[in-house]
Amino acid sequence: MKHSVQVFRQFYALAKPRVIQLIVFCALIGMVLAVPGVPSWAQVRLALLACLGIWLVAGAAAAFNCLVEKGIDAKMRRTAWRPTARGELSDFQALSFSAVLCTAGSVLLYVWVNPLTMWLTFATFVGYAVVYTVILKPLTPQNIVIGGASGAMPPLLGWAAMTGEVGPEAMILFLIIFLWTPPHFWALALYRVEDYRKSGLPMLPVTHGSEFTRVQIFLYTLLLFAACLMPFVYGMSSWLYLLAATLLSLGFCAHGYWLWQDYSEALARRTFRFSLIHLSVLFAALLLDHYLLG
Repeated sequence: MKHSVQVFRQFYALAKPRVIQLIVFCALIGMVLAVPGVPSWAQVRLALLACLGIWLVAGAAAAFNCLVEKGIDAKMRRTAWRPTARGELSDFQALSFSAVLCTAGSVLLYVWVNPLTMWLTFATFVGYAVVYTVILKPLTPQNIVIGGASGAMPPLLGWAAMTGEVGPEAMILFLIIFLWTPPHFWALALYRVEDYRKSGLPMLPVTHGSEFTRVQIFLYTLLLFAACLMPFVYGMSSWLYLLAATLLSLGFCAHGYWLWQDYSEALARRTFRFSLIHLSVLFAALLLDHYLLG
């Protein structure tokens, strides 16, 4: 019994649950914003099924990522604990787990949600697990920028689940996450630069240095600021979201500027943590705005 619980925890860790929670949360925001007013029970049921399907396929992509990068993970303090990196799960177990999750999630989405959501979610799986992990990540320091398209997909998936199409509102949400991804990950890469150097991955701080990376972080926070105003400009939200987006974006820009002007590892860590707060609270503000003032 104890062994079974331990194995379950290893498989659960393989699916990167903390990352998946943010993915599903962003997808849920897309679902909520796609439905005017209070959703019906049928829409709630559809959203729950879509969340489960997206969680399964995203977990499959995470497990495949752990399998492909087990050698790299073993060299980095941040990831050395993963079951594949420690050899606690075999390649066959990890691949089988990924295949089962991907199949189950795809079938669920195709049959009980709609085919468009299934194909978009499967394309996200391929984009992250194959295009990003296998091809881009070890090839170019712009891996985060290009691969960020996969990470920005959740709101599109949520919107497609509820409407059967991808609207301009969903593309705005996609753009926000797409521009948020580089400063988020580059802040992490700055204080984990030695880990990335040992791993052999061409992350921007390794290939172009700290100062160049910090300039890029600041510039991306400025672009992100503009993108975060678009829901208000397009009419998706009102003043409540605008206030939250302005304050959060000013905070992120300030962190980016401070990081550029006077680097410290502690500040890079704070910038990384603030980026998580920025995206979570930003999308929560969209949700509140939708129900309170929509």
